[in-house]
Amino acid sequence: MNLGLEGRKAIVCASSRGLGRACALALAREGVAVVVNGRDPERVAATADAIRDETGASVIALAADLCTEDGRARLVAACAEPDILVTNNAGPMPGRFEDWDHAAWLAGLEQNLLAPVLMIRAVVGGMRARRFGRIVNITSAMVKSPHPLMGLSTAARSALTAVCKGLSREVARDNVTINNLLPERIDTDRQRFMAEMQAAGRGIPVEEAYREIAASIAANRLGTPEEFGAACAYLCSAQAGFVSGQNLQIDGGSYAGVI
Repeated sequence: MNLGLEGRKAIVCASSRGLGRACALALAREGVAVVVNGRDPERVAATADAIRDETGASVIALAADLCTEDGRARLVAACAEPDILVTNNAGPMPGRFEDWDHAAWLAGLEQNLLAPVLMIRAVVGGMRARRFGRIVNITSAMVKSPHPLMGLSTAARSALTAVCKGLSREVARDNVTINNLLPERIDTDRQRFMAEMQAAGRGIPVEEAYREIAASIAANRLGTPEEFGAACAYLCSAQAGFVSGQNLQIDGGSYAGVI
């Protein structure tokens, strides 16, 4: 399927590795000019080079912190009139409710609510005026299946989901869509970190932790970044113009609910 994205421009936040990188690569394969982003200049540059070499697409590398006004402004300046925005950011560390103080809650909201909301605010007006826009937020399966250890992430990302649901209804008339991707158990560095935490906490090998994680998924395996990136590319496509305000779970069929 030709996704109709040739010549489009995208900002993909936190895309130097992991799920963000997978989305940037998938878009570049469709002929999208991409801005890749992260906080480590060397990693960002290496990612941009790798995507450029593989796809031949125009790729701009920009090291910037999404949690700062300056970082967000530099990202927007690097891509005049973006057609696509993929928001993403590192999530808070797992922990216990009783350990999260005022500063921890504020940091979580800054990372996973305010940073993406302010990026959206910066670009959505231009998308509406040009009558094309695709906004995809990388959130978490915890939005629909909260876990007590992930409360900081769940709270911030659930708030982002609510804000974007309301906004999606307003901007749909201008061919601007806003959707969320909800990953769970995708084989990334973040998943390895979580497996290592689980292994250390229980005194088991990391490989055993991985086997248990895979067994907890209906598909009996971890998802791949490539599968995740492909889903993002579809939501950004010309064909997805009638899909908005949705939460697409990329979880191997594991969610137990109906809606």
